[in-house]
Amino acid sequence: MALSDILGSAMSGLNAAQAGLRVVSTNIANVGTAGYARERLNISTNVIGGRVNGVVVGETTRVADRFLEAASYRRAGDVGSAETTAGYLDRLQALLGAPGAESSLTAQLDAISSAGVALTGSLAVVQNADAFVAKTSDAIGSLQQVDRDAASLSADADAEIGDTVTRANALLTQISNLNDAVSRLDGLGRSSSGLSDQRMLAIQDLSGLIGVTVRDQPDGRVTIETAGGAPLLDQRLRLLSYPNGGNAAGAAQPAYPGVDIRFADSAGLPGVATGDRIDNAAVGGKLGALLDLRDRTIPEFRDQLGSLFTGLSQALNAASNAATATPAPAQLIGAVTPLTAGDRLGFTGKATIAVTDPAGKLVAATSLDFDAMGPQATVGDMVTAINAGLGGSASATFANGRLTLSATAPGTGVAIGQDLAAPSQRAGIGLSQVFGMNDLIRSDGSTIPSGFAASDPHGFVAGGTAQLMLRDGAGRVLAQHTLTPAPGGSFGDLVADLAASPLGRYGSFALDGAGRMRFEPNPTVSGAVLTIPSDSTDRAGTGRSFTTIAGLTGSASALTTGEVRPDILGNSGRLPLALLDTRATVGGIALGSTDRSGAAGYADAHARTIDLGMAGATSVDRRAAQVLGGAGSTAALAKARLTEAAARRDDAVNRRDSFSGVNIDEELSQMVVLQNSYSAAARVISTVTAMYDTLLTMVR
Repeated sequence: MALSDILGSAMSGLNAAQAGLRVVSTNIANVGTAGYARERLNISTNVIGGRVNGVVVGETTRVADRFLEAASYRRAGDVGSAETTAGYLDRLQALLGAPGAESSLTAQLDAISSAGVALTGSLAVVQNADAFVAKTSDAIGSLQQVDRDAASLSADADAEIGDTVTRANALLTQISNLNDAVSRLDGLGRSSSGLSDQRMLAIQDLSGLIGVTVRDQPDGRVTIETAGGAPLLDQRLRLLSYPNGGNAAGAAQPAYPGVDIRFADSAGLPGVATGDRIDNAAVGGKLGALLDLRDRTIPEFRDQLGSLFTGLSQALNAASNAATATPAPAQLIGAVTPLTAGDRLGFTGKATIAVTDPAGKLVAATSLDFDAMGPQATVGDMVTAINAGLGGSASATFANGRLTLSATAPGTGVAIGQDLAAPSQRAGIGLSQVFGMNDLIRSDGSTIPSGFAASDPHGFVAGGTAQLMLRDGAGRVLAQHTLTPAPGGSFGDLVADLAASPLGRYGSFALDGAGRMRFEPNPTVSGAVLTIPSDSTDRAGTGRSFTTIAGLTGSASALTTGEVRPDILGNSGRLPLALLDTRATVGGIALGSTDRSGAAGYADAHARTIDLGMAGATSVDRRAAQVLGGAGSTAALAKARLTEAAARRDDAVNRRDSFSGVNIDEELSQMVVLQNSYSAAARVISTVTAMYDTLLTMVR
């Protein structure tokens, strides 16, 4: 081998050692840099004319494992979802108040029960009545405040969806730009390690927002798809578009738009729609969790609050309608019902309408025997029977869904009592409560079953519609249907309409014995939830909609408008506490001025079993435990899942970094090797130099 060849080989070794030392120095300098993948110098044998002539120093390559990186992306998505869910559920639980605190919702519901027990005492009747009415009003106010705060959480989640979409678009744009830069450098044969590290970190951030699938391409690019397979980045960039992103209404909405996927235009903004949409939790990451919270979790919690209010209202109103104030009020104005004068009465059993004087003596009374009236009797027939039976001592009118009883003579009042042997009932509810004659709690909605049968005319005025939406357990919309009641149809026709709609493919509809409409999902979609985002129907001008009558959702309880009846709130002396003696004769005492026997109904109200439709037959106490305890356990479970997800994420990152990260000991040992290589190459050069000098001396 010629001395020049030896010198060239030594020089290439010297350059290779220097390049290797630069790479080692860069690795050591970035030992604490998050997401940095160590670099490795590519060195190959230089062959010229079939003979080895030193080494060729190439570009550095990034040491990384795409499978370990993909695992870290998946775990980042799990943490993004779990963290968001845990945060919102913790806030939701906090709305109920700390356990044991007097201001907590649990304590306020218990306070009603305690105040009801105090009503049964013989001392401090006025003060106890004041306390009971106040505690009831406070509890309703607390339920409404929790509901409003939960609605605000939905609005917060919606606003955060807009922020998440904006952040995801910025990351997608960044990744797209890095894709171009990496591909260009790879095409020129230059190192793209630094840019690839930046791209990996950007993808990891994006994975926390949206569950993605990442695939490496031969040209150095990556393609990105959503968890559902919708492309986000390939040769073209797609961006997310959320029309509600600028919404600042600050309140929950009946229905929300989906997040569209659109091609990026020349200005880097969402342009033409691709046809793909994100509208449920299956997308994963933070965005999936926010969609699930906004569309499923929080609305379900609000429905549960609604059913709790329904139970409380129904239980307390059952007690108040079984009793009467003393002296009896001159006029009883009922609540608005969905009934009309021509509707089937639908009562069984007996009830007594009585007129009493200020001392509680019976002036007149009529016993309504609903069984004797027959199954074809109407509400108007009942009004006629009352007027005929009271003989002018009082009058009954029924208009716009409301029954009114008015005593005729000054000083006299009207009271209603149930027959002891065969109490009146419509769908399990007594006469006075069906018409809300002595309600303690009033609402614009309905808190009792309607009692309609399939053959009853639905009575909805023309032009009204109700939009129904079915979502699966992940919040995915399975089917939608707009119900348009045809004039002259029956409730059975509405059931048939729903059964024949797209909703009917996922379950069955039926009208139960209490007049509530039931939806039973098929086993393949168990956990599916039916909602009614909008409803403009009106039954016979009463203001009662399909939603409130059907009872398909917990929101039908109309919690937002619930209140203690204003006249009772202003004067607790109007709280019904006495029981009408239905056996009294004219001139006899029918209402005792000191009678408090009706107070037992309030004391027992929380323990009474009530048919709450979707929530089943339960008591107020049990329903409160289910709703409030369920919120706590769900929040605790979400925290546990966050801890597990974070541990799995950390493990995936550690595995990735163990493979691609910088190990100081390895780099130092490599530095020693390279230093020795450098020294060896330098010795060869020195030796060749000495040999040249010797040859030159010999020539001279």
